[in-house]
Amino acid sequence: MKISARHRDNVTILDAKGKITIGVGDVALREAVHEALNAGARNVLINLADVATIDSSGIGELVSTYTTVTNRGGKLKLLGMPAKIADLMQVTQLITVFETFDDEDEAVHSF
Repeated sequence: MKISARHRDNVTILDAKGKITIGVGDVALREAVHEALNAGARNVLINLADVATIDSSGIGELVSTYTTVTNRGGKLKLLGMPAKIADLMQVTQLITVFETFDDEDEAVHSF
């Protein structure tokens, strides 16, 4: 799992690549979000377009990061969910929790 951060307008975009699975990607995602928040970010967009796999730990970490960002007065949204992840979000009903976008411009301007 690789996560790189970039900034656009007032949004921190975390580009995730690889697997968000137990012991690997979930920790990397948590650290990347905490690092962004500690650097002053309040609007966080996680780009999942290059995420190949996500397991229950990864889903749990998405929920945890959403809660962390919200509790710090920020917003967390998701960008570019692959079909498999979108299906998981539908099955778990988490699609109703997260705002999701396919277009980066639209996502950035939604904050």
